[in-house]
Amino acid sequence: MGINFDRALKLHAEALELRSRRTEIVAANLANADTPGYMARDFDFKTAMAEAFGAEQPLKVTHAHHLQAPRNNPDELLYRMPSQMSLDGNTVETEQEKAVFADNALRYQASLRFMGSRVQGLMTAIKGE
Repeated sequence: MGINFDRALKLHAEALELRSRRTEIVAANLANADTPGYMARDFDFKTAMAEAFGAEQPLKVTHAHHLQAPRNNPDELLYRMPSQMSLDGNTVETEQEKAVFADNALRYQASLRFMGSRVQGLMTAIKGE
């Protein structure tokens, strides 16, 4: 029985990739906090992870004239709804963006550590220690 590295590391590798992408998006929001008319963007991490692993199933259509429920594209960036709109149309709320950035960074580090310990465990299994 061989070790399937893809199965062993896929969850954390996908999480790292999505967290990295989210870091870039939130950093762009923070960089444009003073840009008039800029609208803060983000994506739904939970939906993106579910889509990456095929967990989200479309509704079953039994007739050609049935309507399908609208599906969110996990790669589609969504606009953040501000709690209070600014006069210049900018929707970036700096404190909220900083909190999202810090939370995302913490979860990125956690995924990195989980992946590192997983690799270490696989190396131990390969060496037979």
